Amino acid sequence: MGYGNKTLKECTVLLCVATILLLAESRRVKQPRCPASCTCTKDNALCENIRSVPHSFPPDVFSLSFLKSGFTQITGGSFLHSPALHLLSLAYNNLGTLPKDVFKGMDALVKVDLKGNNLECDCKLKWLVEWMHTTNAMVDQIHCSGPSLFQGKLINDLVPGSFDCITAEFASYQPLMFESISVESFTFGMDTFVVFAQPFTGTCSFLEWDHVETVFRTYDSIQSTSTVVCKPMVIDNQLFIFVAQLFGGSHIYKRDISANKFIKIQDIDILKIRKPNDIETFLIDGESFFVIADSSKAGYTTVYKWNGNGFYSHQSLHLWYRDTDVEYLEISGKPHLILASSSQRPVVYQWSKSLKQFDRRTDIPEMEDVFAVKHFKVKSELFICLTRFIGDSKVMRWDGAMFKEVQTMPSRGSMVFQPVSIGNWQYAILGSDYSLTQVYQWDLKRGQFVHFQDLNIQAPRAFSLVSIDNREFLLASSFRGKTQIYEHIMIDLSNN
Repeated sequence: MGYGNKTLKECTVLLCVATILLLAESRRVKQPRCPASCTCTKDNALCENIRSVPHSFPPDVFSLSFLKSGFTQITGGSFLHSPALHLLSLAYNNLGTLPKDVFKGMDALVKVDLKGNNLECDCKLKWLVEWMHTTNAMVDQIHCSGPSLFQGKLINDLVPGSFDCITAEFASYQPLMFESISVESFTFGMDTFVVFAQPFTGTCSFLEWDHVETVFRTYDSIQSTSTVVCKPMVIDNQLFIFVAQLFGGSHIYKRDISANKFIKIQDIDILKIRKPNDIETFLIDGESFFVIADSSKAGYTTVYKWNGNGFYSHQSLHLWYRDTDVEYLEISGKPHLILASSSQRPVVYQWSKSLKQFDRRTDIPEMEDVFAVKHFKVKSELFICLTRFIGDSKVMRWDGAMFKEVQTMPSRGSMVFQPVSIGNWQYAILGSDYSLTQVYQWDLKRGQFVHFQDLNIQAPRAFSLVSIDNREFLLASSFRGKTQIYEHIMIDLSNN
């Protein structure tokens, strides 16, 4: 009985071993067959009139050709199962592009034939140019069918640097649950902050960047009345905030570091500043100034100067002209102010070094009803953006003697036309109460702005840029909706 059981067990083991050997042999013997519509010889495979690339061929095929095929594109990974190919011919099909890394892992390739196709030498094909510069395989001379920049040129002559494949966009990052009318960013004590003026709650709201959670969080606030501007300025490592109010006068606050709060240190002359609308800060010869644009009938725009203990009225400008905006800039290396007014054309003032005051220089002709003026530079050239609520907003260039019109932007309902510079990117953001906010990008070849992106912001009033942790954020105040924070992100089109 024991002997019989032993024999039975041995037979069972032998049967299992035989079965495994038979399965292994069947797997070893079973090989991919020549696909339908293809003719295979010992080393070659020729496929005609097929709609897509077959995913498997006999392992001894080293040369693969497609003739009169009907496909206009091939999918990624089409040749993953044929790594031993020496020749991959895709000539005379209607291919407009090739998927990235379609030849990846095919180290045995000796030649690739792509002639007779309609290849678009755009960013999607940048990888092919990079691959051609690193592979040992020979690629026949092929021409670009487009785009216009490369049309008719040999792909073989292109280099990766020929392609400009980096673009960008402003992506929604963090909505804030309050309305605001102005926004400013500033650095104090090695930290970066932003401050929003909230007219309905009468608050200057300060936010700081949370490096761990990577969001903007509440830092502090200043309570006021009908707040229209909260303007920061750092002087001798002291932080001052100029708070402009429509009612109850305007005030100056200072950050008390020991008490860790803002304290009011000074009132601003209510007889001169009746209805403030904008504040600008600047330095001239190492001395600190700020100027308030007054939009009332009885007040007037005034320049204030820091004397070491406080701010005092230094110069009165533009009496009773209802100024809506003031912009500080340098023209030909000299300090200037441009005042925008609802009652006359923008006026340009130049700093007199001898008098240490601003003198009226000129106005900007044929530019009535300008609400605000903002400046920017492209290389060494100076430009200004002029915002108009009714009519067209303008871009103008300084020609050495006067600002001359460069471009006109339809801008019904606009109260902000803000230039923003990020690295080599120059933008201008045109907000509107009646339509989407238009983001424009500067085109160096045209010498003008071109449409770049739309942003959905309700009644935007101001934009400010802040750089934190090697990231760029656009702060967008909204007078009738949520204040928005966008991130400027880079996109490599060659990876798509």
